[in-house]
Amino acid sequence: MSARARVPEQADWTRLRQVNGVRLDLLDARFTRHEFAPHTHDEFVVSVPTRGLQRCRYRGAEHAAGPGSVLVLEPGVPHTGRPADPTVVAGYSYRVMYAPVELFGSRLPRFTDAVLDDARLAELLAFLYAALSAGCETLEAETRLEMALRLLIRRHATQPDGQEHVPSSRAAARTTEAVIERLSGQLCSPPSLTALAEELGLSRYQLIRAFRSGTGMAPSEWLAQYRVKRARELLACGNRLDEVAAAVGFTDQPHMTRWFRRIVGITPGTYRTSVQDSGVLLAGSLAGGNQRSVPSP
Repeated sequence: MSARARVPEQADWTRLRQVNGVRLDLLDARFTRHEFAPHTHDEFVVSVPTRGLQRCRYRGAEHAAGPGSVLVLEPGVPHTGRPADPTVVAGYSYRVMYAPVELFGSRLPRFTDAVLDDARLAELLAFLYAALSAGCETLEAETRLEMALRLLIRRHATQPDGQEHVPSSRAAARTTEAVIERLSGQLCSPPSLTALAEELGLSRYQLIRAFRSGTGMAPSEWLAQYRVKRARELLACGNRLDEVAAAVGFTDQPHMTRWFRRIVGITPGTYRTSVQDSGVLLAGSLAGGNQRSVPSP
């Protein structure tokens, strides 16, 4: 059996639940020999190469894309796809998001260049694809998607979809307060970004921008750190890790651990042990009542 035969081609297609009000398709693929015939898509194709070099013919020219770049193809424009060098046994791998035109507003952006040399955008899209594939909750999915598409448009579109009104600092403060109230009150079933924006009469981008001005982070990031804050209070009471994770809205205990390490720097179990050994306890319950510091005897 040849070396080439030992490197199988694969293509995993995922159709996600509605994100930002539309269906979203993802493709995670590795090809060693396959060549796509000329074809088109109804959506924007936003591709992040992860290994090797991909080549395509698009708008009468040849383009090559590798890791650190982003390939963007507009709807309705014929294109091909193939390995840049068919003698390379490993071929090429990439992850693709098929972004419906509805995500881009009433004025569709235009992209002069098919291959964008933008490592920061590629990294942001890679994080987005990983989060979407892992089944993150709607608020995080919509926030990450909106931020990635805005960065794509701002840096590379030649015809952006218009300038949106930026809320005043007072209006941004009111927006921030309203979003915090909703998120802190619904830890286990937070509203989507779309629902929050509709309630406040804003676009998703306006809401994210206003919230960032008030908190320095996106709504999904704020929700994660607030969940960690509540988890710390409950862990200090000696509650079980899995019960705390469920009580504050994390998907499971590993989900809580990942965020806990990112924000606190240690695992939840280590934190619980350390605060109890230090003699500081908190009066609190999984039901989420008021917490207060209680000196140790």
